[in-house]
Amino acid sequence: MRNLNLDQIQTLIAIADLGTFAAASQALHLAPPTISLHIKELEARMQVPLVLRGRRQAGLTPAGQALVEEGRKLLAASDDLVDIVRRRAEGSVGVVRVGVSAGVGIRLLPLVLEALGRRAPGVDVKLEAVGSAEAMLRLQGGTLDVAIVASPQPATAQVAVVPWRDDEMVALLPASWEAPEAVTPEWLSTRRWACFAPGTQMHGLIASWFGQAGFNPRPFLALSYPGALKGLAAASQSAAILPLAEVEDTRNTDVRWRALSPPLRRPMALAYRAAPEPGAAAAAVLEVLGGLAAS
Repeated sequence: MRNLNLDQIQTLIAIADLGTFAAASQALHLAPPTISLHIKELEARMQVPLVLRGRRQAGLTPAGQALVEEGRKLLAASDDLVDIVRRRAEGSVGVVRVGVSAGVGIRLLPLVLEALGRRAPGVDVKLEAVGSAEAMLRLQGGTLDVAIVASPQPATAQVAVVPWRDDEMVALLPASWEAPEAVTPEWLSTRRWACFAPGTQMHGLIASWFGQAGFNPRPFLALSYPGALKGLAAASQSAAILPLAEVEDTRNTDVRWRALSPPLRRPMALAYRAAPEPGAAAAAVLEVLGGLAAS
């Protein structure tokens, strides 16, 4: 039995993305007869029609759509394999795929990459923004090696979970606001405030902070990135509730931060593939991340 031809799959994906055989021919720098031959041979290999040929546009059959969806994964895995071999030939230790939740902001990530550059220059980290639940599934499936996730998360036989950081949360406020030394749920519930999107750990923590004080206010906006939340405060649009590590060294005179009362903390964990045991590259990443754990 012949194996699948990745060039033919790439051709099918190009047709799906661009809509015509001619556009795929131009994008892939292949002659039109070659494009047609790729699809003909691929359909013969799969023994099902894959493309619906129209006068102007080419569509996909359900089988074609399924092959495109899974084919994208095959091409990505092929690219990763080539990259791994090339880096190994150049003396690199390896590539580590790290999933990062939205709550881990732009301050911590540069510290991770800088520390890795010093301690393990041969390790190449590929960062992916991914929610905690999806990260755990991808760790089990082998498409991530390490992930920074909300805590707690259930460990499995394949995935280990260890506590990482327990960050204090604070209120970032427009400098023009008159604010108390410590921001309470009662005070903030009467003002515009923004937080992370529903379904995230951060959103749940903040809702619980308000709820335990007997309040259930709606946020002015719910966003997914710390930078966007900080931008709202800097523009005097709303307060934002963020980890202290994201705001404590800000030099922006348009904002200031205040502690929360009662205090609120955000627990994070490191999750990683434990079976098989992490290789040298993943172990180096875990060591660096462990060094950034909050006391």
